[in-house]
Amino acid sequence: MSAETVAAGAQTDAPDWPDDLDFVHLDAVDSTMDEAARRPVPDRPTWIAAARQTKARGRSGRPWTSETGNFAATRLSTADRPPADLALYSFVAGLALFDTLSVWVPRDLLTLKWPNDVLVDGCKVAGILLESSGVGTAGHRLAIGIGINVASAPPRDSLPEGALDPIALADVARADAPLPLRPDRILWRLSQDFERWRRDWAENGFDSLRRAWIGRAAGVGGPIRVRLPNGDLTGTFETLDPDGCLVLGTPGGPRRIAAGEVFLP
Repeated sequence: MSAETVAAGAQTDAPDWPDDLDFVHLDAVDSTMDEAARRPVPDRPTWIAAARQTKARGRSGRPWTSETGNFAATRLSTADRPPADLALYSFVAGLALFDTLSVWVPRDLLTLKWPNDVLVDGCKVAGILLESSGVGTAGHRLAIGIGINVASAPPRDSLPEGALDPIALADVARADAPLPLRPDRILWRLSQDFERWRRDWAENGFDSLRRAWIGRAAGVGGPIRVRLPNGDLTGTFETLDPDGCLVLGTPGGPRRIAAGEVFLP
């Protein structure tokens, strides 16, 4: 690990890190996504993790509570996919998170919520945020931010109306988990699961990820509500299409949803 990786506050007794990735650990930062935006694009993928974020954010600039003991990290890399495919990295990240969290939580309690949340027993435990810049130019960047409620979850009354109840891993983790429940161990496992699903996509195409994601998804086959910029739609969550869009069954026929906020019953 580099000197920056073992800066003050980083735990250094974690297992060996993968040789083809770099890791940066910070005591505190405004947000790991903002820190990624300030850094040059690295020669190889780099995970930027922080023990504490002071101005964490989620989708659409919403605040994300990130207290000490929780997980906050961003994977920064050169985009290795055409611009139109970059949003599909949310499925790579979701599948990786599912597998990583199953170290501490029974798999039958975990589900993925379209497009970028992870649930434990129907409650939100983790979120994913993607940002890219310089699209269409050589070496354009891709930042994938991940936040996990490890030690604590935000108060219910701090969340917007209709949001799922939050949950912390510490409240549901198995006592016999093979790794201690710590952010550094989560990052060690997540970095490997992420690369495994990224290779699956590269070798087998997005349909392999699509089928795996559907098999882990919350709400498939049931009623959902989708919030769009021009209003809400209700219908049945039928499937994902080959582009990762949600297919919503409505009385007027299937609707293809490329972006929106899903509300489960």
